[in-house]
Amino acid sequence: MVRAMSPPPAIALEIAPPTKRDVIENLFQLYTHDFSEQWAGQARGELGEDGRFAPYSHLDSYWREPERVPLLIRTGGHLAGFALLNRYGRVRPAPDRAMAEFFIVRKHRLSGVGRAAAHAIFDRYPGAWEAAVARKNTAALAFWRRTVGTYPRAAEVEELDLNSADWNGPVLRFRIGNA
Repeated sequence: MVRAMSPPPAIALEIAPPTKRDVIENLFQLYTHDFSEQWAGQARGELGEDGRFAPYSHLDSYWREPERVPLLIRTGGHLAGFALLNRYGRVRPAPDRAMAEFFIVRKHRLSGVGRAAAHAIFDRYPGAWEAAVARKNTAALAFWRRTVGTYPRAAEVEELDLNSADWNGPVLRFRIGNA
């Protein structure tokens, strides 16, 4: 029996205006919660006395610096996650776009929403890309390998393994061509 492939889910990307900053900040709490298990044995990732993780230190810059792009991801009209794009890569030369942060809520994981969202982002922002993945985040590395590997206009894909004071983990570099 051959299983039919489901079509990719419908995705909507929204450049988050400053009025949606709190939405991304709230989603960042869930994102940090997911990451916190990778920080076991470290001081990093502890909850504050208010029961919240420390805020993302660069969030306000996404509305001050034009090379940063805050995106909300929706599926079926519902909020499903966010992506933060910038131009601050881990490897030189700097990319046109770096996936600084990417998050899909657990309800929509493993349904194709993340891949469809990433592909929609690539459609909107062609050029040289970089996605750095923390060494312990093996699920994210598998996701990015699959996502870039299945994108039809991805070329010049390379994976570098960094272990420096600035970054510890794999970095995918690739080029997204125009349609």
